[in-house]
Amino acid sequence: MTAGTLLAVDGDSLAHRAYHGLPKHLKDGAGRPANALIGFANFLQRLWDAERPEAVLVGWDTLETPTYRHVALPAYQSGREFEDSILEQLDRLPELVVSFGFLVGKAEGYEADDFLAAAAANWPGPVVVATSDRDAFQLVSDRVSILQPVKGVSELARVGPAEVRERYGVEPEQVPDFIALRGDASDRIPGAPGVGPKKAADILRQHGSLEGALADGRFPAIADDLRLYLRIARMDAGAPLPELVATPPDWAQAARYADSIGLGALAGRLDERASTV
Repeated sequence: MTAGTLLAVDGDSLAHRAYHGLPKHLKDGAGRPANALIGFANFLQRLWDAERPEAVLVGWDTLETPTYRHVALPAYQSGREFEDSILEQLDRLPELVVSFGFLVGKAEGYEADDFLAAAAANWPGPVVVATSDRDAFQLVSDRVSILQPVKGVSELARVGPAEVRERYGVEPEQVPDFIALRGDASDRIPGAPGVGPKKAADILRQHGSLEGALADGRFPAIADDLRLYLRIARMDAGAPLPELVATPPDWAQAARYADSIGLGALAGRLDERASTV
């Protein structure tokens, strides 16, 4: 039997979009911030409607615990500060996902990205990865595509191998090498001095990979640094996954959960879904 589609969702990436896309005065029944919870729940429904996947996995960062990336490069993602109201909701969102009947990937020392990579590597059928993080372009193949939110979360762009080549000028599997050479300001990865996107793509077309460029004598003074940046840019497909099984949505259970935390409007929408199944 051929496997259906796995939808792998970058929880943190889309939760931040939801948080900034809905008014911050939205509260649950206990007066706690709820805009990210509501927005993320709406987004999960929209994604499920669009893809009708056989299984859904949502990956999460563990913000309290540094990953090997933070240890190896102390500047990695430094300077990021989040409001307490989003941090509180990030702690609660995995429970919301479980109420939908979907799978959660979260473990100390791993980022949401790593669960996306592990899911893409282990699911036997097609995979759709929902994320606004372009680092995930490295996962793209004939079997794996990216759904990238544009204009908040109201529109989605589908990214396949052709779109990666068009945007970056490299093959999807070269994206970590591209990031290592070009750098990534948002993650504080320095890259090679004087190398921007065009030059990074040119180097990879000429040498095939970062390691190929180093073997040909490029960047001898910073070879070890660039290898470190490559290791940091590459997603870890060894992240510990839950068992990847079919996850038919349980709208009624999700409605009960939303009602239990005082999100009556969301509970009503989910109840309506449950009644039409």
